[in-house]
Formats: sequence, C-alpha cells, structure tokens
Amino acid sequence: MKKLLVTGGAGFIGSNFIQFILDNQKDLLFLVNLDLLTYAGNLENLEPVSDDPRYRFVKGDIRDRALIEKLFAECDFDTVVHFAAESHVDRSITEPEVFLTTNIIGTQILLDSAKRHWNLDPGNKYSREYRPGVRFLQVSTDEVYGSLGKTGMFTETAPLAPNSPYSASKASADLIVRAYYQTYGVPVNITRCSNNYGPYQFPEKLIPLMIHNARQNRPLPVYGDGMQIRDWLHVKDHCSAIATVLEKGREGEIYNIGGNHEKANIEIVRLILKLLNKPESLITYVQDRPGHDRRYAIDNTKITAELGWMPVYAFENGIRETVLWYLNHPDWMERITGRKYYRKLDN
Repeated sequence: MKKLLVTGGAGFIGSNFIQFILDNQKDLLFLVNLDLLTYAGNLENLEPVSDDPRYRFVKGDIRDRALIEKLFAECDFDTVVHFAAESHVDRSITEPEVFLTTNIIGTQILLDSAKRHWNLDPGNKYSREYRPGVRFLQVSTDEVYGSLGKTGMFTETAPLAPNSPYSASKASADLIVRAYYQTYGVPVNITRCSNNYGPYQFPEKLIPLMIHNARQNRPLPVYGDGMQIRDWLHVKDHCSAIATVLEKGREGEIYNIGGNHEKANIEIVRLILKLLNKPESLITYVQDRPGHDRRYAIDNTKITAELGWMPVYAFENGIRETVLWYLNHPDWMERITGRKYYRKLDN
C-alpha cells in the first residue's frame, strides 16, 4: 500500500483511521481523504495530521463519477478504504433516499473507477497481473445481519437480514462489492464491525450524546427499556483491524471485527453517569424506534485466528479514556452540537 484513497475520512472512524495509518505506515507515499463534509464530517478531527506532507484533502461526493475518475487518473491509487456512508439509523427512517443513493450508488461508482483504472478484464485471466497488490476494502457494519436472540453470535456466513433503511443500504453495498469481485475480479475485502466508540464521534450517537447531555444536566434519552445489547469496539482497535486486513487479508474474504464487550444501552448510560458523578434521575425513557434491533454480538474468530489481530482495549479503560477526551475538548463538542442536523436521540 503506497497510494491510498480514503473516502469519508473526515468522519468519526475515518479520521481515526487516517491518523492511525499516517502514524504507522511509514512507507506510504500519500493519502487522499475524499469527504463531502456533510453534517457529520469535520476537518477539525484531522488537525493532528494536517501538516503531514503525505496527506491531502479533497472535498467531494462519492456519487460524482467525473471527480472519482479524475482522482484515480491523477493519483494512481493502489488501495481504497471506503468509509463514506450515511450512517445514522434514525435519519434513515425519515430520509431513506439519501442513504440508498450514497451508500449503494456511491459504492458502485468507486468500484467502477477502481476496475477501470486497475485494468481488470473479466474475460482475461491474465488481467489481474496488471496491478498486483491493489485492494478495495469496504467498511461495513454488523447491522447488516439483523437482530440476534439472547444467545448466538454473528459469523461471516450468517445470512443478511437488515431491519432499517440504513442497514439495508449497507447490505446492498456489500453485495455490490462481492459482485465486482466475482464478476470482474476486483480484489476486495469487506469488514463488518460492531459498535464503535472513542474520540471524534458525532454526538447523535449513544456515548457522546450521553456525555454531552449529562455534563449539562440535561435529560438522557434512552429508547424503550434500554436493554438493547451491543458489542462495543474501541475505534483504535477497529483501525488496527482494518490495517491488518489490508496487510494480511485473503482476497475476496469478509472479516467480522468485534471488541468482545457486550453491554446493554442502559448499562452504558449508567456507567457514564457514574463516571461523571451525575444522578440516574437524568435518564428519560422514550418511545422505541421502529425496527430497533434487540441484540448484536460479533464472533471475531476468523480475523483473530487467520490474521492474528486482537482488540487491546478493555471496555472499562476505553470508556474512561473516551469520557475524559470529551471533557477535555468542550469547544469541539459545542461547535459540533450547534450544527443543523444534530439529533437528540441515541443510536
């Protein structure tokens, strides 16, 4: 990996990944961050690397075919890590069209440009030798699998059963990625992660929203009974897993990435209140959202056994570190929460 395109690199996970790669990939020639800077994109997240001569930002839409073709022609990318997506489930319920066009059509346009630039010909078995080492990595989510019962875990062979417009759009994009591998020979991987937490997360999501509201003694909205269970993964562990897949992953394979930390939403909320020394009376139960998945749990055996990756963050340490980060960056939080599309419900 020498010439890297990262889409959606001004968002939460993308910005953490860019910092991780620039810190750890010393032979990288350059990294282009393509981001439309919608409400959840924030270039402040990338200030620590803004002076790195290998880093370049381009404002643009992954649905802009002419721009994508121009970037591939100019930069000769050998690797694409595709984060760019509309991702908030609540908004997908009220505004599904933008999720479908961005998450599905945008992914297809990126794949088309990669296929064309890497000169991959489905009728020529030797065409793959033209660009050895190229890779397209689709960053997906465990939500494509739907909801689990009280037992069991999602493996890479679990059927796709998305329950929201957001997860349906991500599942569709995953299938497009698979089809381009099977039909055209585009070298791909798909990663499916559990719920991420850590610095720079937009405060429509559970953990930063609860921290923000608790600091201001505002109600903490919790859907239903709060017993929706998620597997929590520190964003830095996620970044190291993606880097591991780029380095060691078998072409065409899917890898689940989980933190092995199942927690109910209400348990997370109470822990944040405890860390901030705030009363549980701030908790406000609100009507559950439509199609709310009850439980996710990731089986990460494949990536740990085959590629040797392991999460290093214990949740108790990671959540304390995360709360402290938000407490130490109040100006960042205030600027973010003043944006037009800030939502007051959790994920």
